[in-house]
Amino acid sequence: MSAQNLYLGVDTSNYTTSLALCADGKIIKNVRRLLPVADGACGLRQSDAVFLHTRALPELAEELFCDDTYAVSNLAGVGVSVAPRDAVGSYMPCFLAGISFASGIALSHRIPLYRFSHQAGHVMAAIASSGAPEQFTGDFLSFHVSGGTTEALYVKNRNFHFDFTVTGGTNDASAGQIIDRAGVLLKLPFPCGKALDELSQKSEKKLPCGALKTDGAYFSMSGLQNKFEKFVSSGENPADCAAFLFESISRALIKSTMALRETYGKLPVLFAGGVMSNSLIRARLENLENVYFASRELSSDNACGTALLCEKAAQKA
Repeated sequence: MSAQNLYLGVDTSNYTTSLALCADGKIIKNVRRLLPVADGACGLRQSDAVFLHTRALPELAEELFCDDTYAVSNLAGVGVSVAPRDAVGSYMPCFLAGISFASGIALSHRIPLYRFSHQAGHVMAAIASSGAPEQFTGDFLSFHVSGGTTEALYVKNRNFHFDFTVTGGTNDASAGQIIDRAGVLLKLPFPCGKALDELSQKSEKKLPCGALKTDGAYFSMSGLQNKFEKFVSSGENPADCAAFLFESISRALIKSTMALRETYGKLPVLFAGGVMSNSLIRARLENLENVYFASRELSSDNACGTALLCEKAAQKA
């Protein structure tokens, strides 16, 4: 049995190839593949990412439409991530693989193609999985905390067209970059967030966090990496070092949230992005009022938010 009015989401972030189907405002199927990274490497070259996405997309499409439950002929629109952020000049070559794939499907089936940022997809996925989507029908605050981005955003939701204004976050390396560098130093598999999270659960000693440099809702993380490296080189337990790292990041996010609330009042705050699947960081932030999170599954890179945005855009057309 084939569902009607299916909407396809396509996302090719730097490390994950993702496809998702939605219908009637709900995700009905999604498939993902993490791109392989060589042992000891701290990321992928963009040329390698484009190649790996290009190779993975048809294989994932076959998995998505592997039986008669969902038919390509029932697609009513395709949504694709075309850039990291909604900002002038925001660009990464890895998204070209997704654009090419999505454009081919849209043109061959004569259905609309809708373009979104990777960041908008994250925010939409977080809204859908937050457990309280009604909180985000108007203006709200959001943190996008991932490998490439750590930003605080003032979001104007105009019928699911998001207008983003950056109001805080890091002014140097992103939280995800610091986490991955720390994990690679400990010889953990890249991306390192999940393995480092599991390691931190074994911590038995609290290392002093100290204070990160802050300026209102903005903060610096380069000093955090230096402190982590010093703890490791001095022989501290890696589990304690991991817990120190996540405690420090959670403190920075809490301070940034409090600074934003001085300006914007108690608007709901939505936390999205891969780093927000971390157990310790979520536990600390949950002590704040009026905060919400993407589910752990939809914190990491996915095409679900893009598929949902595609359906919203098609309904407005």
